[in-house]
Amino acid sequence: MRRFSAFGVVARLFCCALALSILAGFGPSSHSSARAQDAQNANEAASLEKLTLVTDAKGAHPVDHVLQVEVMRDDAGRERGLMYRRYMPADRGMLFDFGTEHGVLMWMKNTYIPLDMIFFSRAGVVTHIAENAEPLSEAIISSEGPVYGVLEVNAGYARKIGLKNGDIVRHPMFAR
Repeated sequence: MRRFSAFGVVARLFCCALALSILAGFGPSSHSSARAQDAQNANEAASLEKLTLVTDAKGAHPVDHVLQVEVMRDDAGRERGLMYRRYMPADRGMLFDFGTEHGVLMWMKNTYIPLDMIFFSRAGVVTHIAENAEPLSEAIISSEGPVYGVLEVNAGYARKIGLKNGDIVRHPMFAR
C-alpha cells in the first residue's frame, strides 16, 4: 500500500480540479472574464432606454420602429461607444447625445460590429445616414453638417426599415 502525505493528497486534488475546470472552460481567467462580461451585459440592460424611429414620417402611413438604446451623455462614454464589443442584438442601438448641435466626425477604430450611423438634428429629424461603416477602420465618417446626436445600429438596419433623411427620431432627449 502506498502512503501519501496530506500535502501530496491536497496538491494532487487541487491539480485535478484545476485541470478539469480548464478543460471544461471554467478556469480562473475564463470564469472571471465571463463574470465581467455578465456584469457589463447587466449594466447595459439596466441602462437601456426606448427610442423610436418613424419612417415615412411626413407621408400617409408613418411606421414606428422601436429600439432599446444605451445613451452616451458624457465624453468618456461617447469616446468608448461600441468599441471592443463583438455583438449587439438586432433590437438595440447606441445613442450619442452631444447636448448641442455641431459637426461631428466619427470612426470605427476598435469597433468590431459593422454599423449604420444615423445623424439627426436637435428637432429629432434624420439629416444623414452613413450605412455599413467598416469595422476597425480609421476612415473618418462625417455628419455632413451640424447634428445634435448620432444613433448607431447594426449595419443594414436603416435600409431594412426604409429610413431616409427627413424621418423622425423620438426619444426623451428631445423633450429638454
